[in-house]
Amino acid sequence: MPGLRGCLGGGRVAGEREHIREIEQVLSGRRSARDDVVVKSWLRCVDTHRLDPARPTEAYIVPDTQLREHREQSERLIAIARSGLETLFKQVAGQNYVLLLADAKGVTVDFLGDPLFMDQLRTAGLYLGSEWSESRTGTCGVGSCIVTGEAMTIHQTDHFDTTHTPLSCTAAPIFDTRGELAAVLDISLLRSPQPKVSQNLALHLVTASARRIELANLMAQMHSEWVLRFSRSPEFLDVDPEAAIALDASGRILGTTRGGALLLAQAGGIDWRRSPIGQPISRYLEISVDDLPSLTRGRPTEERLVFGRSGSALFAHAIEPQPPSGRRAAIEMVPKPIVELSGGDPAMAAMQLRAAKLARTTIPILIHGETGSGKEYLARAIHDSSQRPGPFVAINCAAIPEHLIESELFGHIAGAFTGAAARGRKGLIESADGGTLFLDEIGDMPYPLQSRLLRVIAERELIPVGGIAPRRVDIKIISASHHDLRKLVAEGRFREDLFYRLNAASLTLPALRERTDFEWLLGRLVDQRMRLAGRTVRLSPAARLALIRHAWPGNIRELANAIDLAVTLCDGDTIEPADLPDFALSQPASALPGERLAAPRASSPEIERAALLDALADAGWNISEAARRLGIDRTTVHRRMKRLRVDAPN
Repeated sequence: MPGLRGCLGGGRVAGEREHIREIEQVLSGRRSARDDVVVKSWLRCVDTHRLDPARPTEAYIVPDTQLREHREQSERLIAIARSGLETLFKQVAGQNYVLLLADAKGVTVDFLGDPLFMDQLRTAGLYLGSEWSESRTGTCGVGSCIVTGEAMTIHQTDHFDTTHTPLSCTAAPIFDTRGELAAVLDISLLRSPQPKVSQNLALHLVTASARRIELANLMAQMHSEWVLRFSRSPEFLDVDPEAAIALDASGRILGTTRGGALLLAQAGGIDWRRSPIGQPISRYLEISVDDLPSLTRGRPTEERLVFGRSGSALFAHAIEPQPPSGRRAAIEMVPKPIVELSGGDPAMAAMQLRAAKLARTTIPILIHGETGSGKEYLARAIHDSSQRPGPFVAINCAAIPEHLIESELFGHIAGAFTGAAARGRKGLIESADGGTLFLDEIGDMPYPLQSRLLRVIAERELIPVGGIAPRRVDIKIISASHHDLRKLVAEGRFREDLFYRLNAASLTLPALRERTDFEWLLGRLVDQRMRLAGRTVRLSPAARLALIRHAWPGNIRELANAIDLAVTLCDGDTIEPADLPDFALSQPASALPGERLAAPRASSPEIERAALLDALADAGWNISEAARRLGIDRTTVHRRMKRLRVDAPN
């Protein structure tokens, strides 16, 4: 290859020169002691990707906007795989392994690593957003796994690029239910023992984890169909099956895990490269869909034996289809604390369904929303729906003085500093053990403490101020901020790795001015305040209209304060505009002229249409805002737009 020989001299260390020389020998057709998969990858690097090992390239981290796109496309798989990653990370704890979950293009969309080595990991490319495609990086665990579809270890000088020869990377593919490569799970070391066999256990662990992620993905996607799980041993059939397939009501195969496709090919004596999707199960196994009920857990595992057309025998476990839930049934399954957060607003309903699914997981949640929009109420509702036995501990990161926040969060041991408690003190994080830790205004946490918080999230352990022994904590972490954390990351005021750790799942609360259930929320707050005050009051039409017209920059908190004031100032049983905050009295009449309010009742459709257009234009074509200004509900505005043939501009 041109350019290889010319660089063998110069300032390169002997190891790099020897590595380049070995690649050159492979290119010339000489035999190599390397694994066949490595040799073929080296040849692709030169012949297909036009890479040159004499020109090492640093690890590449994709831009933040591009990473966001990759993560959004893989959001479902990230959520399903997260538990598997955490389990695998615990299995290799203390051995300095880094876990990467890369998408089918080789971009790392999730990772787990020791926060103490983040700078080294980022430099080496073992980091969120790193691209490990073979065309960019050369021979590597992720990239070569994507090309071959096989699990492998690319150990030290197996790598094509000399930049990566200190690394040892072991990767396994993750396939979707139709047999297409969806992701790669990689476990890597910055430094490792010289023998490649030292990574055999890592290869076994990462392959088993990828298999379990595929199983979880198939179960999640095919819960409304028959699922048949297999094992060669009855003892492991129900606890750790080797493979699974999904069948429709006629017995045709809808989806498989990778192991399921290979197992079917073996059982049917068919080429494994032929997809089983759409084929009847009877083509591979001596069973039909009518036999599936006899393979459920109603029978002992050793009796659930099925035979392949080729004569092989397997133990099988059939799982019955779950009835289709539909949106109404799904909403009915949302826990009561989350249901009670809204009165049917579409944006809130979608968020509530998502929150209900996340409530019983340990996935960190980041809540977005303007100040006063109810972020802490949502966090508490998620905790109350989680069935976690521990407490809900809320911390306002902006309210604790900076010089106290470390000891407040992490606690301290006896004598840790002047003024420390004689017996030490448990911190707020440890107080949430077994429960939920809510970090409000996380964007205001001092930068030096962010690395310590990252370690708590990653390792589920903390070290008190002045201490050396870590303490284990079992916490669900929910955080919130009204800041744009991505902007803070770009400005260097918030750690990027902490942001992605907290933002494993996100929930967005709409501003009060955007919600269509304002009157439901208004009535609910009035009822709550009446019970607290021990009296009965009602809103006059004028007071109600004043509340509807207000823009509510302070959101629900501002509304609650307004109702508190009104209930307190009201002399009789009716709240009037004079009992409300000053905004009710300061609204100029010109802001909502009488003719505009009367416009919907105008005698002429042309006048009515013109008035409606004016109101919508003044509200910036925000339907909710126009409805409030007109003193009517949102659905009425939509009906009149349809009747008067008023279309919103693109």
